[in-house]
Amino acid sequence: MFISNAYAQTAAAGPESSLMSFLPIILMFVVLYFLMIRPQMKRQKEQKAMMEALAKGDEVVTAGGMLGKVSKVTDAYVTLEVANGTEIIVQKAAVATLLPKGTIKAL
Repeated sequence: MFISNAYAQTAAAGPESSLMSFLPIILMFVVLYFLMIRPQMKRQKEQKAMMEALAKGDEVVTAGGMLGKVSKVTDAYVTLEVANGTEIIVQKAAVATLLPKGTIKAL
């Protein structure tokens, strides 16, 4: 008496409606690519180029925060002079930043 009958609506499943239902998901992936994936790939490319360009006399900061001057470069390792007469060997991947020349005055 007070309750009306509920009838199911017919679904219009045309090609336009299925494309429109996937459009927000596609849009989210496009935004994700431009905001997260592309900048990360750019940083990786810059880091790789910096590691390949390391040369004797460059001043660097390692991932652990050590400052040093490059005294020897091999394929996988870099020897850093962290103080007069004190050298350490680190992996090339541990070099985080290349500093401008003359930044480290104490060496």
